[in-house]
Amino acid sequence: MPTADPTKAAARAWIGAEQRLGLRSARPILLLNLLGTVLAVGQVYAVAALLTGLSTVYIAMFAGLALARAGLTYLAERWAFDAGAAARRRLRTDLLGRLLAAGPAVLRTRHSAELLSVVVDRVEALDGFFGRYIPASVYAAAGPAVVLCAVLWADGWSALVLLGCGLLVPVAMAASGLGAAAAARRQFLAMERLQSRFIDRIRGIATIVLYGRAEDEARRLSDAADELRVRTMRVLRVAFLSSAALDLAAALALVSLAIHFFQGPGPLGTALFVLLLVPEFFAPLRAFSAAYQDRLHATGAAEALLDVPPMPPPPPAREIRTVTAKGISVVFEDVRFSWDKSRGDALNGLTFRIAAGETLVLAGPSGAGKSTVIEMLLGFIRADSGRVLLNGADIADVVPQALSRFTAWIGQRPVLFAGSIRDNIRFARPEATDAEVDDAALAAQVDAFARDLPGGLDTQVGEGGYGLSGGQAQRVAIARAYLKDAPLLLLDEPTAHLDPATEADVLESLKRLAIGRTVILASHAAAARAFGGRRLDIAGGRAV
Repeated sequence: MPTADPTKAAARAWIGAEQRLGLRSARPILLLNLLGTVLAVGQVYAVAALLTGLSTVYIAMFAGLALARAGLTYLAERWAFDAGAAARRRLRTDLLGRLLAAGPAVLRTRHSAELLSVVVDRVEALDGFFGRYIPASVYAAAGPAVVLCAVLWADGWSALVLLGCGLLVPVAMAASGLGAAAAARRQFLAMERLQSRFIDRIRGIATIVLYGRAEDEARRLSDAADELRVRTMRVLRVAFLSSAALDLAAALALVSLAIHFFQGPGPLGTALFVLLLVPEFFAPLRAFSAAYQDRLHATGAAEALLDVPPMPPPPPAREIRTVTAKGISVVFEDVRFSWDKSRGDALNGLTFRIAAGETLVLAGPSGAGKSTVIEMLLGFIRADSGRVLLNGADIADVVPQALSRFTAWIGQRPVLFAGSIRDNIRFARPEATDAEVDDAALAAQVDAFARDLPGGLDTQVGEGGYGLSGGQAQRVAIARAYLKDAPLLLLDEPTAHLDPATEADVLESLKRLAIGRTVILASHAAAARAFGGRRLDIAGGRAV
């Protein structure tokens, strides 16, 4: 007997839990829909009465019920939209929290386009699940039951015919749903492949053009887009099968009832009442059939959502409280860590210690493990074995807020957000005053180039703003570190992409920033080794 796929089983369990949670917010929508069905029965009764004997009372009754039903439909749609928006907001907040907790380390195993697809496309695909499918799944049973009671009151045989035809619909939907779920998963996979390929090619557009591969890559993008189109059409094809089965069931019910009333003459009003209720009986089932595709999309989306790293367990509430008075000491004790077991250890029993206020330069070739040390101190990854101590406390026991507060980091390519230079510096400490931002800019020599810009420190930079050179952007990052005034300063190849003259200026600013702080500088540049302090050579994840 084949074993069940654990991924699919986990996705089904997640869907079940979310469905139970969504039923709470779907109750008002269900009540509105049921009340609308009751009003629909009243409308049909008024129409049947009008056709058998004209009366202004029934005309007014039909018009009033139609207006009331339209209002209920509007409220139900509005509440359904709000329920879907609230669920998407909750899920996206949870996803972003998990990604922030995982840190940049998640990008080593997941493509950024794939993560973007999960946070945006996969969560958006759940809108119909919460806003349409969950209310429709309950209404599909309750709505026809209300209509069936009205038909049973009018004619018992007609109620049996409607019940039999209605039971055919779930059977047909289940048969078509098996293929639709697989088609939806393949569609999402094709979408992720197209997004990943497109983002990769945009990032490497200069290299592609330089080597004359633009036409080849454009053709491959076109092939990926065609694959997505084909898989999308397959999803729609299966959806049309479900709709066709519903139409056949409704037609069968109408024909059967028409033959029944033709062979056994009865009151004309009863026959009209029952026949006009057939569309109302199948309306909830039709809504469920249309929303059933939303559940299939949700199943595919759930597998991707569950693949995002979960939130780490909360550490014990133990915070280092002596950072201001004594600074930060750092100790690595036989630390081992592996990004991928098949590729060996990135850190292989690394051991060293730094006293508070000391500077350590981690030297070594690319891939030696320098950046891994930095990411571990930033809290993005945890050691597989060994210990990392900050002021004698295991880093795993330090609450993330405290770790962030006494740590400053400057990387290879600082990120500039859309906004002014002043806003980008204040990002390190949002509550800082303008005077403190000005002092940080002066200490990092940002004012040396900012005074020549149109708005000085208020010049807009980032996307759609004024462009800064690599050295200028690095000075903004240094100003952030000055403003944060953290006792532990981590520098990860801060001059890797700068020309020699700019590199010398940046290193001079960093030397001033390092005074009185515990500094770890990871670099294989010769100029950075002249930074000062103790030097530790790393090779193969070990200190040599």
